[in-house]
Parts: sequence; structure tokens; C-alpha cells
Amino acid sequence: MPVHRKRFRIEEVLMGDMPVPSAGDGDIGPMHSEIMAELRAIRAQMAGPPRGVVATGLGAESSPRQVADAQALLETYRAQIAQCEKLKVELDLIYDAINRTKREIAVLHGKSFNGEEMAKVNGELGAVVGGTEEATQQILEAAESIDQAATALSKVTSPDQQKLLSEEIQERVVSIFEACNFQDLTGQRISKVMATMKFIEDHITVMMDIWGGVDAIKAHAPPAVDTREGDARLLNGPRLENDAGHASQDDIDALFD
Repeated sequence: MPVHRKRFRIEEVLMGDMPVPSAGDGDIGPMHSEIMAELRAIRAQMAGPPRGVVATGLGAESSPRQVADAQALLETYRAQIAQCEKLKVELDLIYDAINRTKREIAVLHGKSFNGEEMAKVNGELGAVVGGTEEATQQILEAAESIDQAATALSKVTSPDQQKLLSEEIQERVVSIFEACNFQDLTGQRISKVMATMKFIEDHITVMMDIWGGVDAIKAHAPPAVDTREGDARLLNGPRLENDAGHASQDDIDALFD
């Protein structure tokens, strides 16, 4: 059985079934008219299409585009951050390489390239040159004296003169043996120089490895240009046994064919 709900007076006014009392009716004042006018305006708005629906529709149309733009911007920022991280890694590697190279240079400067050490190396090489020159001069003088004594020995017939010449030859031979001792001192001096050069070479090799090895260094090396002129351009000094370019006897004979 349906239940009949009582309709209140305000509902009848809103539905239009009951006339709105005028401002001058009894106890009803002007505030009552304003309230009822506002209620009717609210009801009219509720009965019509809500403005929020239209706004929602516009938002629905623009939202995917805004999301796509925001996503693209986010991806751009992520790519830039990744590039910055890679750049930081590379900068850290370069910073570490520079610091390691500085340490190697400091070691070389402290133990090899300072004034005392290089002066010592130059002194050792100078002593080698001086000792070799002095010993060579002594050997040549002794050989010349031996030659003269041997020539005189072949011409004299007196036993006393022959004995004197023989003793002189023996003395000169002893002086040659003494002069040949320079090779021992020379070898020691050169060994000191080679040790210093080996120390420098090892640290330079370490620095080259820090920056990518020999091949990476060669890629930046300028081409070698021989600036010598005239006869100096043809002088290359003595070759080692393993060096290329040695002339054999067959090559020399071929020049005369």
C-alpha cells in the first residue's frame, strides 16, 4: 500500500502549486521573499545542464594532450640527467687521471728531474767521455812506443839493447792493460745513468697508460720532420746490431759491379 507523504509548504511553493506570498502578507517579511527567490534560482540551476559537465568535457579533451606534453618533458629531463651523469663520470675519470699524472710528475721531479740528479747524470756521462778519451790516448801512445821499440829491436844486435827494448815493450803492454781498466769504471757510470733513465722511462710509461696507452699517445703525436740540412742530414751515427739498414759485403760489392 503506497504511503502518502505529506507535502510541506516550502515544497509546494518550489513546485509552483502554491502562490508565493507577497511581502506585505501578515508576518512574512522581505527576507522570506529573498530566501524563496534564491531557492528557486538554485532549483533552476539544478534542473538545467550543469556547468561542471561542460567544464569536465573540456578537461577530458585537453587532459591527454597535457599528459603527453608532461611525459615528453619528463623524458627530456631524464635524458638530460643521464647525460649529466655520464659527463660527471667522464670528468671524474679525467680528474683522477690528472691527479695520478701529477703524482708521477712529482716523483720524477723529486728524484730525477731536479738539479742535483740531472747534474749527477751529466757528470757521470762527462766522466765516461773523459775517461774513454784519456784511456784511448794512453793506449795509442803505448801502441806507438811498442811499434818504435819493435822496429828498433829488429835492427840492434847488442844483447843489452835488445833487453832494454824488450823491457820497454813490456812496460808499454802493461800500460795498455792499465788503460783498459777504464771500461770497468765506464760500465759502472753508464749503469748509473741507465738506472736513472729506466726510472724515468717507467714513470713515463705509467703516465702513458693513465691516458690510454702508447697507441692513444701516438694518435696525438705530431709527424716527425727532419730539419737537418746538408751532410748532417746523412749522418745517423752507428747502428745497433738489430737495426735495419746495415750494408752487407754483397751490397758493397754491388756498388762496384
